[in-house]
Amino acid sequence: MNEEIKAYNDSMSATDKAICHQLAKEIDAHLKGATCKIWHRHPVWFLNDNPIVGYSKLKDSVRLLFWSGQSFEEEGLQPEGTFKAAEARYTDVKQVDAGLLKRWLDKSATIQWDYKNIVKRKGVLERLL
Repeated sequence: MNEEIKAYNDSMSATDKAICHQLAKEIDAHLKGATCKIWHRHPVWFLNDNPIVGYSKLKDSVRLLFWSGQSFEEEGLQPEGTFKAAEARYTDVKQVDAGLLKRWLDKSATIQWDYKNIVKRKGVLERLL
């Protein structure tokens, strides 16, 4: 596991730490070829410099965010923001369904919107792949 991400996870309460470690473990196992780093103070995984998935601590939960998640057409993911992102929130590590997460991660590798160039395109997203 990336040392910065491990430090981020370790800084959490015991409950949130367990959720974060489980998410990182599953993402690393299933999102082959991705790079990861702390980006805007949160763990994020990228494919070809395009943000794919990340998580962050909210007041009452840990939020897992897929930048292109609205295009997955999957139950369990809720729209987030004004672009194509979708999220799932966790308050206990037992809520992290490894099978469901793997399906979302598989889709995240093949269904992508070009967030890498969103500024250059003045807020317009284009579909990749």
